[in-house]
Amino acid sequence: MSTLAAGVQGSDPALNITIFAVFVAITLVIVFRASRNTKTASDYYAAGRAFTGPQNGIAISGDYLSAASFLGIAGAIAINGYDGFLYSIGFLVAWLIALLLVAELLRNTGKFTMGDVLAFRMKQRPVRAAAAISTLAVSFFYLLAQMAGAGGLVNLLLGIEGSLGQDLVIAVVGVIMILYVLIGGMKGTTWVQIIKAVLLIAGAFAMTLWVLGKYGFNLSSLFQAAVDKGGQNGEALLGPGKQYGKTGTTKLDFLSLGIALVLGTAGLPHVLMRFYTVPTAKDARRSVVWAIALIGIFYLFTLVLGYGAGALVGPDVIAKAPGTTNSAAPLLALELGGPVLLGFIAAVAFATILAVVAGLTITASASFAHDVYANVLKKGKTDADSEVRVARITALVIGAVAIFGGILAKNQNVAFLVALAFAVAASANLPTILYSLFWKRFNTQGALWSIYGGLAVCVLLIVFSPAVSGKPVDPKTGKSASMIQGVDFHWFPLDNPGIVSIPVAFFLGWLGTVLSKEHNQKKYAEMEVRSLTGVGAEKAVKH
Repeated sequence: MSTLAAGVQGSDPALNITIFAVFVAITLVIVFRASRNTKTASDYYAAGRAFTGPQNGIAISGDYLSAASFLGIAGAIAINGYDGFLYSIGFLVAWLIALLLVAELLRNTGKFTMGDVLAFRMKQRPVRAAAAISTLAVSFFYLLAQMAGAGGLVNLLLGIEGSLGQDLVIAVVGVIMILYVLIGGMKGTTWVQIIKAVLLIAGAFAMTLWVLGKYGFNLSSLFQAAVDKGGQNGEALLGPGKQYGKTGTTKLDFLSLGIALVLGTAGLPHVLMRFYTVPTAKDARRSVVWAIALIGIFYLFTLVLGYGAGALVGPDVIAKAPGTTNSAAPLLALELGGPVLLGFIAAVAFATILAVVAGLTITASASFAHDVYANVLKKGKTDADSEVRVARITALVIGAVAIFGGILAKNQNVAFLVALAFAVAASANLPTILYSLFWKRFNTQGALWSIYGGLAVCVLLIVFSPAVSGKPVDPKTGKSASMIQGVDFHWFPLDNPGIVSIPVAFFLGWLGTVLSKEHNQKKYAEMEVRSLTGVGAEKAVKH
């Protein structure tokens, strides 16, 4: 531990703070410049639909490649090898569902939020309220992951010891994120995501080449070095089962995780909202293709970075670091290029967290302002200025909640926390979106049962799962892997509830529909034509 402390202190906190400050200053200038054109609700929510397919594709990859992708997956691969890489596979395969079933149809049908699509042919007020609640729930779980990643990362870099200092760091991250959203809206947030995606992929590419160069560009040599450094359990890094294969329950947990990852992306509100920032459905398709290419390349890099961290840093050092597994990539950067590379990679990871958190916050605040305030409370009789003002106030509240939640979840692996957000998205949102787009008979009761039922079952099972309480204390770290330490009230055996909650949500959507006679044939026909052809869809706003 003393060696690690020396190494981390050798990272030069002053240099790291300087790189952080420079990045934050540059991006705030960009956000200020972008905000000068933010005059209407369309500008604030959908960036005036002014981004091209490739630009939006880079921004989507920036939104999607979160702290989980960089910090969490690299750490999971370093500690668990093959089983950790399965997170990458799940996150990538999920995009095929988004591309084939959701992106184009959603862009044609909606305006600003997921609630626009779900309420298109149903009773507006109850469905919009339900869509807003599920959006806020998914955003909250996703925000937990990003804030936890931010806390661990900055603690590692600045050598902050003690719980209070870590909590303060998470609060500072939250305040900067709120500034991005309040000032720049979707346009400013999108530009931050584009810059961050370029920096993240470039930084990961450089580190990947560096690691491979140390082993003669031979993957087999790298894997062997990771096995040798892993000690007694080294061989287990190369095959399935190190994390998810010891018992029947862990195998079932892995299946549940896989289902949540693959089905969750197409239900993530902050990803769905990005499809509205392009002028046409064709651009929405192109943006997803660009996103898949960039995300796929990045996940190949994480394989090398994860095993590289295992080989060059070692699982024991990673497990004892502040932020535990989330520290694998920064520690690898320190090992490779010393304080300067660590400072750069940490600033990129920090940028990753800020950009994703800003995207989540604007999505959640837009959903509340557009769906709840404008359409439920004001019944559509409100002006764009007051709607945007409410969105900004909501962003402040969400930021405060995210700070509190991040403090609670600061010791969790961020990839695991994001998997919980995916389970909530796949349970509450995906069944309703697919039924709305493809099932003629689907109606308001089915939508409400599906959203509220899927959300309630998923959150209930998470609360009473080992993820929240009841995991044994790890002798190496002296801590339990559960969120709440020292108590045990779990009765659901799986960490991720997707295998139960997703089928239940689909079933409830079907049951609610068949038990209700309501059906708007005319609106469905209009929605079908619009979703498939783009006739009547929201067009770009030219300034």
